[in-house]
Amino acid sequence: MASDSHPERRGLLAAVAVCAAIGAAAVAGTLYFAGERGAEAAVAPPPVATEEYGRRLLRETPELLGQDHPDPERRMIGNRLACASCHIDIGTEPGTLTLLQTTEHYPRFSGRAGGMTDIEDRINECMQRSMHGKPLPIDSAEMIAMASYLRSLGAQYAAMGASSKKAEEPAGFKTPTRRADPAMGQVVYSTKCSICHGADGAGLLSTGDPRKGYLFPPLWGPDSFNDGAGMGRVLTAARFIKARMPLGQPDLTDDGAFDVAAFINSKPRPMMANLDHDYPDRSTKPLDNPYGPYADPFPQDQHKYGPFQPIEDYYKALKQAK
Repeated sequence: MASDSHPERRGLLAAVAVCAAIGAAAVAGTLYFAGERGAEAAVAPPPVATEEYGRRLLRETPELLGQDHPDPERRMIGNRLACASCHIDIGTEPGTLTLLQTTEHYPRFSGRAGGMTDIEDRINECMQRSMHGKPLPIDSAEMIAMASYLRSLGAQYAAMGASSKKAEEPAGFKTPTRRADPAMGQVVYSTKCSICHGADGAGLLSTGDPRKGYLFPPLWGPDSFNDGAGMGRVLTAARFIKARMPLGQPDLTDDGAFDVAAFINSKPRPMMANLDHDYPDRSTKPLDNPYGPYADPFPQDQHKYGPFQPIEDYYKALKQAK
């Protein structure tokens, strides 16, 4: 191509080229950042506090509130359990750990909190203990949605017929008078529990993606409930196991449920801070609370594994002496 002999023209063309380059870069940058914002919006749209969102939160807890969530502000739980891991069928099945009757039980006094508690308080207790996480802000979409869902179940329960309210469970758990035996519990676990929860207690993921949580939850280890959770108490765990496990065919004896609960709770799990602040009135602690301090002379091992009858007799005697 022949060279241009006019310097003014060459300068004008250069200026036009520079402006065009700047304009193209600006447009590209605008499209890039708009695309980034669009991608973020697609990943984490602002949640709406509906009952349906509350139901999803209970079923899909690790995906919606888990440690892998793309929005750091919504990483509220420290393990990958779902609320529905214990509250079977998202709490809609009558019986042990049902959520159908939540509205009947709250507000109520909590010895652990040392005062009256409501549904929102109970949700946050689960968030901090069973989910090993952080409390939800009271005015958050997640709290409002979960509480709305639980209240809707109360209305659902009230509308159910008597036969529908009846739980299909074996006879209730009766506490053996002996100390629970974790070694015998290991035998029960190997024959009855390991096929679903794994020989190592690590559970079975629902997919290959840990963010989706578990089909069968871990019973100990980093993704399980922490030592401040209700399931960390041998009697609480044994009642649930006797009523519900193995899933779909609960057939354990009282002794079997007692021992396997002890075995599970002898295993390592996440630790909750400041458990000594629980139960301001220590005489209200459950007999099987596995952490001190206590208002009685019995050792921690006995509070964890039993026998529990002597502890119960001690508190009965105190009450009668007043």
